[in-house]
Amino acid sequence: MRKLENSELERKSIDDFKVAKKTPIIIVLDDIRSLHNIGSVFRTADSFLIEKIYLCGITAKPPNKEIHKTALGATETVNWEYSENVLDVIDTLKQNNILVFAIEQVENATFLNDFKVEKDKKYALIFGNEVFGVNQEAIKKCDGSIEIPQLGTKHSLNISVSAGIVVWDLFCKFDS
Repeated sequence: MRKLENSELERKSIDDFKVAKKTPIIIVLDDIRSLHNIGSVFRTADSFLIEKIYLCGITAKPPNKEIHKTALGATETVNWEYSENVLDVIDTLKQNNILVFAIEQVENATFLNDFKVEKDKKYALIFGNEVFGVNQEAIKKCDGSIEIPQLGTKHSLNISVSAGIVVWDLFCKFDS
């Protein structure tokens, strides 16, 4: 076994990324405080060819030196848009027949391992504030909620870790 050189990784150019077929997932970041979390989500979105990221509320926007530290250029590849109000974004997504799911612990949430994707649908995933999670008004507007099962004493994950887990899982389900 040998570690691959960067030149062997067959990375897409920015132009190739822009025209590549995207995974039918949109990420919505609402009131994310940590610039490193935002950058990390951009990097995850780039890795799995995510269609778009919406940045809402207090979530910072590129260009930003601290976001760039973890995004490593993904803010140049992933399509993104800022909106002050997440509720407006949810309304727009739903008007475009996109299924909207909060990633949150709520009554009647579907555990991620039980969640089934409809391959002809597009999904938007809302990730909320590091302390308060997804806002209740946003949850009410969603088509459902997905919960990552957790078995330990802590029942929360870092936002960027949650995004990585959920995006990877849905990516695999679309690809199967």
